[in-house]
This record gives sequence, structure tokens and C-alpha cells, in this order.
Amino acid sequence: MNRSHIFDACEMHLSVLSTRVALRGKLNILNLHLHCEDFYAGLLNRLYSLQLKNMNAYVQNAEGIDLIDVDAKVILQVSATATKQKVTAALGKDLSTYQGHSFRFMSISKDASHLSTETFPNPHKLVFDPTTDVYDVASILHLILHSDLPKQREIYEYLRDELSEPGVERILQESNLASIINVIAKEDLTGTFSGTNVTDFNVDEKVVFNGLKAAASMIEEYKVYSHIVDRIYTEFDNGGVNKSKSVLDAFLNTYLKLSMQYSGDELFFQIVEEVTTKVKESSNFAEVPIEELGLSVNILAVDAFIRCKIFKKPPGAGAAHVAT
Repeated sequence: MNRSHIFDACEMHLSVLSTRVALRGKLNILNLHLHCEDFYAGLLNRLYSLQLKNMNAYVQNAEGIDLIDVDAKVILQVSATATKQKVTAALGKDLSTYQGHSFRFMSISKDASHLSTETFPNPHKLVFDPTTDVYDVASILHLILHSDLPKQREIYEYLRDELSEPGVERILQESNLASIINVIAKEDLTGTFSGTNVTDFNVDEKVVFNGLKAAASMIEEYKVYSHIVDRIYTEFDNGGVNKSKSVLDAFLNTYLKLSMQYSGDELFFQIVEEVTTKVKESSNFAEVPIEELGLSVNILAVDAFIRCKIFKKPPGAGAAHVAT
């Protein structure tokens, strides 16, 4: 999995948990609230290099505190409520034993960003800065997004192990991407082709303009198959309006998303990797050897490049057209 897939999975897990906490709270079903104390102890430990433990391991029903790192002198409240009154009430408990400790607040289902601008009474002189010591799901995801890849993988594996429900398989959906891959995989690609007839811009110029080096050889090798792709798209559209457009738009959307993080060769190969994953996760994907799947996705990616669905055109270039 690349960074984009890992972050998407982390976002899904935390968003689902946040929503379930809120909905169950309205039904007065509070088992998830209790689970979140231990769950967020593990998550925050990994993100902030702490050793938080459930306060109940030391004192039963400790007021105002749910988690504590004894060595780092950090205490933390986990709450499904994110109001000034909630934080004020926590700080107002008898926390005199913890003078000099850092106090932090974790909102598990509500946006807590507004609390960063509030001022709070702090009768026991705890170390507490609302601008940095108030967490919510959005701020946690922001931290995950900007973590390095090993840290992201560690967080993803923790979320998967903690929040995935055993025995429940993700529901797969059909995709037009998988449908066209199934067709390309059956094509005889061993013949000799005269090459593509691309008008309005020079493919080599586009390769250079976008800083493609490793991908350049792939584009040169696979551009000869654009006539086949064009024919398949035409046949494909006979089965429904805008089907080929949906496939090309899938490449465009993937390119636009990934271009915020990557460029050049890395961007090209990240697009190929993400599209491959989407195809494999489609319910209508006909299993083929991984090498054949990679070949088919590469052919579609190069065709999308030639049609200018992915990567920028050289200055002054017109719209690309693949002659049939």
C-alpha cells in the first residue's frame, strides 16, 4: 500500500469509529466510549511516543482523568463531548496530586478546534496549552497525513487490528476499470503495430516537459497499443453511454489527487499502482496473473497519457487525438 491508500484506510477507520460513538451515545449505548479509552491510549502512544495507560489500572473511577503516563507526567481525558464546560469541569476536579503534570484532552466524536482559542481556569497549575493539547479526530488525521511512511504503516496496522471486525468482508463493487481490463487481458498483443497517430502535440515533448525518465521507456513501448484501446473504448461505449469516459476520468481523478504529493516518474508509477489496486478490489475483475494485470494497466495508463488525461501538455499544445 502506498501513502495515499494507507491514509485513506486510517481516515475510514477513525471516521467510522467517531460516527459510531456519536450515534451510540444518542442511544445511551456507551460500550464504545469505554473501549475508546484503551484504543486512544494505544493510538496516542504511537503518535506522540508516550506510555499512556488506563487510569483505572491505578485508581478506579478517577475523576477528570482517563489516561496517564506516569513517567512523562501526562494525564489525559477522553470524551465524546467537546465543550468548554467539559474541559473546565475536568480541570476543576481535585487534581492537586498531579501538579506539574501536562493535561491533554481528546475528543473522540466532536470537532474540538474551537477549544484552541478558549481560556480555561487551571486551579491546580497543570501544564495545559489549548492550542496544542486539545486533540480531535481531524487533528489526529492531520498528524497521520504528515507522518513518514513507516509511522503511517505502524498506525494503519494498529487501526486495522483494533477496529476491523473479524469475519466481515468488505463489500466489493463493480467498476468499468475492471471491465475494460478484462477485455484487454484477452487481446493478442504479440503482433506488430505501426504505432499511434497522435496529432496536435508531440508525445516525446510531453514526456520531457513532465520530467519523465524511467516512465519514458514504458510510454515508448506501450503507445503502439493505443489503436487497440481506442477500438475497445468504441466497443465498450456500445454497452452504455460515457463508459469509456468514466474509465479515463478515473485516471484523471487519480492523477489530480496524487499530483498533490508526487511528480515525475514517481507520480506516473503511483497512478499505475492505485489503478491496479482499484481493479483488484472490483467485484467484476476476472482474475489474471499479476503480470498480465500490470501489462493491461500500463497500456491504459500510457493511453491516458497520450489522451492528456494525465500529466500536463507542453506549452502551446492543442488537444490530443488518437486517430482510428
